Amino acid sequence: MQGRLLPPVDGRIQAFPASAWHREFQLARAAGVDGIEWIYEEPGAAENPLGSDAGLARMGALTQQHGVRVDSLCADWFMDRPLLAEGDEARRVGIEKLRWVLTRAAAAGIRRVVLPFVDASALRDERAVNEATRLIASTLPVLDEVMVELHLETSLPPEEFAALLERIDHPRLRANYDTGNSASLGYDSREEFAAYGARVGSVHVKDRVLGGGTVPLGQGAADLELVFALLHERGWERPLVLQTARGQEGLEAETVRADTDHVRRLWARSGSRAWT
Repeated sequence: MQGRLLPPVDGRIQAFPASAWHREFQLARAAGVDGIEWIYEEPGAAENPLGSDAGLARMGALTQQHGVRVDSLCADWFMDRPLLAEGDEARRVGIEKLRWVLTRAAAAGIRRVVLPFVDASALRDERAVNEATRLIASTLPVLDEVMVELHLETSLPPEEFAALLERIDHPRLRANYDTGNSASLGYDSREEFAAYGARVGSVHVKDRVLGGGTVPLGQGAADLELVFALLHERGWERPLVLQTARGQEGLEAETVRADTDHVRRLWARSGSRAWT
């Protein structure tokens, strides 16, 4: 996840590093990481290369130079400005922004956009789910036009999330599975994959304590080996995005390399593990 290879911005665990984003390509390669999930958020939007053709050209040049892909994007802009904001005008602006993000992502060669409905943007009742369904459905023509997948990240229980996905049955509308968020909410990974595993299109890897925040891998409630085994069963061949806890400031690359090595070991071990 973008920003993890650089010191935190304003003390935040996750943020777009407006003044130093270009450095992460080289740092990622040095840390053994071969891809970056981009962040587009309101802070730093003016400096985000997604917003200009010159910026996209620079991203592409850095990709070629360092061999580090950018093929997914986390639309954290909608954490600051929820798609379900009150008022018709706010929602119209939100949906137009989402269409813009999808279009710019396609121009950058990004094929997966994660749309968060967690924390302040969480779908808290049936009315919110209904309105989210209506708004998301309105973006489906754009997905087909630019050939980008939209992945929903929600805190809904498994059956409710599956029902939402069934209501918007489109091949480019998929689920983002976050190992830490599910663990924090106390969800059973087997139940989640049984409910909507066929629609999972991207995975955020992190660890959280039950009912609490992010902690280093292995110190929380996330059973990564189980999740990886469930992914193996489905023939998973897409990236795993590290959205892990930060370590000591100044040792970001070392922390990412350690997490990468840990995840690769678990992935290899989980391939021979069967679950019933």
